[in-house]
Amino acid sequence: NGHETAAYLIQTAHAPGERLAYPSIGAVFALFKGADYKGLIPPYVVLTQPQGRFSEEGFLGPLYKPFATGGDPNAARFEVEGVVAKGITYERQKARSALRDDLDTMGMVMNGSNQLAVSADARKQAYELILGQARGVFDLSQEKDDLRNKYGRNTFGQSCLAARRMVEAGVPYIVINSPGWDTHSNHFATMRRQGPQLDQGVAMLLQDLHDHGLLDSTIVWCSGEFGRTPKVDWQPPWNGGRNHHGEVFTALVAGGGFKGGHVVGASDARAEEVKDRPVYPVDLLGSIYTLAGIDSTAKLAHPMGAEARVLPTAEEGAKSAGLLKEIM
Repeated sequence: NGHETAAYLIQTAHAPGERLAYPSIGAVFALFKGADYKGLIPPYVVLTQPQGRFSEEGFLGPLYKPFATGGDPNAARFEVEGVVAKGITYERQKARSALRDDLDTMGMVMNGSNQLAVSADARKQAYELILGQARGVFDLSQEKDDLRNKYGRNTFGQSCLAARRMVEAGVPYIVINSPGWDTHSNHFATMRRQGPQLDQGVAMLLQDLHDHGLLDSTIVWCSGEFGRTPKVDWQPPWNGGRNHHGEVFTALVAGGGFKGGHVVGASDARAEEVKDRPVYPVDLLGSIYTLAGIDSTAKLAHPMGAEARVLPTAEEGAKSAGLLKEIM
């Protein structure tokens, strides 16, 4: 029932407190799907702020750390961290690059040492990200206003639209981090604001992926790290809040081979405990990995040579009720 431990469990399926810090599902996708991905945008992207509950790359290292865009896709200009500079136009960025080339009158970059050549290559890649096709992926002004309105003119809705554009660009794993659901107080007012935004954004994302012929090849899942207590806490200082509840909660999965229109499992009448067909983190992540063509039993390279696999096994104490065969 703690944010950090629950987030780690739901995104790695490994129990918190083990001797190894395992990578999140996004880092695993970057590892297994990033090798075939040739795009300039990093293979694991978070819109817009890092989730921050644990080190998501784990022992895989910084190469598999998520790239957090920053900025606000609902703003007039989506200022992506390190790609779209605040207060600097595209034309000015382009002029800066040209000036840099003009100043290199002796051809130092082209004819210098290997170290200069490596630096030049890194600079070229950086400017391709800032000025090339990758930059256009984040330019939501290329979309019609009618479509943008259908997603919802708010940060979450426009993040969903940005995610669809990144799916088109082939980015292997994208997270939309939607904060503000920790409703210990003012639960009902918060839900009246956030619930409709979530419904509209996710529904339109699924529709738009379908319309672009991408839903069958794209897995969408929507979940928190735990649910909220069924009993509302009216005592001060909460005054109508719901607290952490990890015993039972729901997740939505769609696309990528999952069958729509089905519910797997059930809670009791009060939504306090699982009544029928439990689904554990290892079952959910294992099903996603299976449909994505990732071997969940594969070994992960550890810098110290420790034995590590994508998902824990029953021998390691992992609780499982089996993959989601009902909807696969």
